[in-house]
Amino acid sequence: MRVVVAADNAGVELKNAVRDLLRDDERVSEVTDLGVADAEDDRAYPVLGLAAAETIARGEADRGVLVCGTGIGVAISANKVPGVRATVAHDSYSAERSVKSNNCQVITFGARVIGPELAKKIVAEWIGHTFDPDSASAGKVAHITEYEQAHVAC
Repeated sequence: MRVVVAADNAGVELKNAVRDLLRDDERVSEVTDLGVADAEDDRAYPVLGLAAAETIARGEADRGVLVCGTGIGVAISANKVPGVRATVAHDSYSAERSVKSNNCQVITFGARVIGPELAKKIVAEWIGHTFDPDSASAGKVAHITEYEQAHVAC
């Protein structure tokens, strides 16, 4: 699995902790860090969320982990990229269902909301979940995808 990570300066420390965890995970073949590198980099969360989601949409990564102050801004940004589904998930059950029920490729965290140990636990679990295209949820995800494809701005 190839994973892209990104965060604004509010989330850089948590992003770095998650990135390092992912680099040590044998299920992950590649981790791409789009930044920011440190708290001095003031690039806005939409720039980073969009860049990470575009990486997934182009097929250059399979999943993404994004961090900002609340996780909400990067989730909204990533969800603007056609074909990408992102969610804030600060608990294991929501993270699991984001993949199994909604085929989310992106999980987001709020560095001001969740501690690093819980975030790392959730990411380690989340990486192991897969979407079943034959599940009861598959038709619902297909409906979302069909709507998106029919209404994407040209």
